[in-house]
Amino acid sequence: TNMDFIFLLFDVHSLILYQCAAIPFSFLFYYLCRNGCLSLISRYIYLMLGGFLLAVVTMGPYCLVVLIPAVSSVLLIHFVSSQHLHTWAFLTQMGWQTSWHLLLQYREYQLQEGDPRLLAAVSSLMLLTQRVTSLSLDIQEGKLKTGDTRTGNYISFSSLLPYLSYLLYFPALLGGPLCSFRTFTSCVKLCNVNPPPNPQWTVSRKCVLVLGLEGVKTLLTICINIHTEDPMQSRDLKGVLLIWSVSLLYKMTYYSYWVLSELLNNAAGFGFGGYDSKGFPIWNALSDADIWTLETTHKISQFARTWNKTTADWLRRLVFEKCKACPLLATFAFSAWWHGLHPGQVFGFLCWAATVEADYRVHYYLRPYVGSGVTRLLYKSLTWVQTQLVIACCIMTVELRSLSSVRMICQSYISLFPLLYCLVLVFVPRKHQ
Repeated sequence: TNMDFIFLLFDVHSLILYQCAAIPFSFLFYYLCRNGCLSLISRYIYLMLGGFLLAVVTMGPYCLVVLIPAVSSVLLIHFVSSQHLHTWAFLTQMGWQTSWHLLLQYREYQLQEGDPRLLAAVSSLMLLTQRVTSLSLDIQEGKLKTGDTRTGNYISFSSLLPYLSYLLYFPALLGGPLCSFRTFTSCVKLCNVNPPPNPQWTVSRKCVLVLGLEGVKTLLTICINIHTEDPMQSRDLKGVLLIWSVSLLYKMTYYSYWVLSELLNNAAGFGFGGYDSKGFPIWNALSDADIWTLETTHKISQFARTWNKTTADWLRRLVFEKCKACPLLATFAFSAWWHGLHPGQVFGFLCWAATVEADYRVHYYLRPYVGSGVTRLLYKSLTWVQTQLVIACCIMTVELRSLSSVRMICQSYISLFPLLYCLVLVFVPRKHQ
């Protein structure tokens, strides 16, 4: 069976090119600020206009999908009291986003058509939802003072400009990581007073990493295409290996795009986290891609906390910490809603939630029996394989999205691995609190 339908989902080359094209403008922003060529208002305008132009170029007329909620969110900050701001911001933003996700599903499943520009707009809208709700939470919890946004009978543009700039600034428009409003404004204000060290070396190093990841993706694609059979149709153990390989290809795609988005922020001076013990600058204050931890961990729970880390932290703050009943299930259910509520996404995230809870129980009860040496090595090896295959199953169902893909995954041997952990939930009691 032809595998082209799977690799259509990896068609992110245009977005990668747009991100790469924006790197010189990030460097230009950094050097203009460092040399004192931009006033504070000019810096906010530079970042905002850059986001506006990037939206127009990448999304065409669908840029309104992002621009309308960005402007309306800033108006909410002005008109709604801080006690009710988060509720209004959350409901309006998720309502707007859900309507576009439903339109995408209608066009995909009923009309059998897709528009890359609309997909880019909805993807950017999801990132905007993170920034809007993060900002509204900061204001509602008293961590951020909005100040006076009026001058006489008129709205003060200069006081609202930082919020609009934050919601649209171009280094974060098409990709994470999520940056808090306080971090954003402190970076903008200090970039010419106490600027971070030159990020050129860090950006160059991460460019090399992106090229390396793209090379790994190419090799994986070649290896998968050598097998003429479709892994989704294979019913033997070789099919399990092929499905794991395709899921690894998805992960490499995410890693590559996360690192690229991270270096775009770094080029503008965002993400500086101080100096290490040897005096070298650390540029990972804004990072989603801890590739080593993700690929070596033997705990599904640790993978969930590390995968797309700033988004995981946002979900923890937005849902997990505020939900009294079944916070883990509620967090993954909301993640499915935020991603678009495709059948595969709902199944994949709920399966992921179940396996995370089972993972806690497994490691809690097995830990006392694990000593050192061969026993510990065997324990980590088996749980690493289990983690890899469970995550592969979840990723494939989430990324392929359709109900037919869920059925094909469930008919493959790889479905036995999450099923094993689901049985743990039935027969192994919850760990003691």
